[in-house]
Amino acid sequence: MDFNPALCLAIANQIAKSPQQRITFAEYMDMALYHPEHGYYSSAVKLGLKGGDFFTSVHLGADFGELLAVQFIQMWEILGQPAPFYLVEMGAGQGLLATHILEYHQQHYPDFFAILKYVIVEKSPSLKQEQQQRLQDFPVDWCNLEDIAPNSIIGCFFSNELVDALPVHQFILEAGELREVYVTVRGEEEREQGVGSKGDRTEEISPCSPPPAPCFFMEVTGEASTPKLAEYFNLVGIDLTQKVYEDGYRSEINLAALDWLSIVADRLQRGYVLTIDYGYPASRYYNPRRSQGTLQCYYHHRHHNNPYINIGRQDITAHVDFTALEKWGDRCGLNQAGFTQQGLFLMVLGLGDRIAALSHQQQSLSQLLQRRETLHQLIDPSGLGGFGVLVQSKGLKDREISQTLKGLTVPE
Repeated sequence: MDFNPALCLAIANQIAKSPQQRITFAEYMDMALYHPEHGYYSSAVKLGLKGGDFFTSVHLGADFGELLAVQFIQMWEILGQPAPFYLVEMGAGQGLLATHILEYHQQHYPDFFAILKYVIVEKSPSLKQEQQQRLQDFPVDWCNLEDIAPNSIIGCFFSNELVDALPVHQFILEAGELREVYVTVRGEEEREQGVGSKGDRTEEISPCSPPPAPCFFMEVTGEASTPKLAEYFNLVGIDLTQKVYEDGYRSEINLAALDWLSIVADRLQRGYVLTIDYGYPASRYYNPRRSQGTLQCYYHHRHHNNPYINIGRQDITAHVDFTALEKWGDRCGLNQAGFTQQGLFLMVLGLGDRIAALSHQQQSLSQLLQRRETLHQLIDPSGLGGFGVLVQSKGLKDREISQTLKGLTVPE
């Protein structure tokens, strides 16, 4: 069993000093992923097709970034070609997407490249170091989101698979009431049994400190830690008191996504917010038939739903509720420019032309087939192509709002 003993001990210590010796699942997930020394994204994150825990569109080549670069050019033109124009990438992974975007702009749009200010917001020290090494030949700045001055950015804030990794609260319906899921440490008797409860299932739970004195995490339910959990469902228009929601119904609430969007909206003066991620509108997310939520863990390209194993060695994610981002964005002064799927978004930006051009390229059959397969992965509706693309805007004039972004047009 793979786990980080130091992280597990830190979580156990946090539980011990917390009221009622329990922490919310959101606090647990935050420590598991973002503990400054031992969290997954601080010390053990592995990305890519080979040897990684998961891969993203970026790992399939430069096409994804180059097509985003095309969309950024149109955004700049719609805004009247301001100088400087900021691209703020939030959660930049290994710096591959930034590399693909900057190289494309440098080669094809030198005038834009000359006035471009590229900023990366990165929470992971190890990933930031890798980004800085990869991007050392480009003029890129790094900062914390909170350090950006309010109302200062003219350009675009964008992210690819960021929001799904923000810590989520978990809840379960008990006797018709919303009860929050908390994490605590098992007692001695339960520890010896080596099992823990997750929903209505019993699963093996990972030890949180080295032998010879292991302890185990377990879940308990209690009253909501904040009234924001109930307010969230008012925001997205979901009524959990309906009889279609049975006892034991379990899911997630991403309050951190709302906090993140509030900061982004506050820092943006004029321009766009582009969010690409996997998720659903609220009506699908909280469908009564999706009774165990969307939480997933990724470890060596395999996924499962137990966040209490491989602690500190695996990614933990939950799907994005795009309705929440849209509704909360309205409250923060963001207007919805459009919502589409990644496959459609990339096709109208030029991926269709790239696929069509394959038949004219002088390559071996195996190379052509591999290239075709790679491009099709980006638009596969059952995979990356089914990701949501949400574009929001702020500070645009009427004539600017009337100009539809190319990626949001309906393909012919």
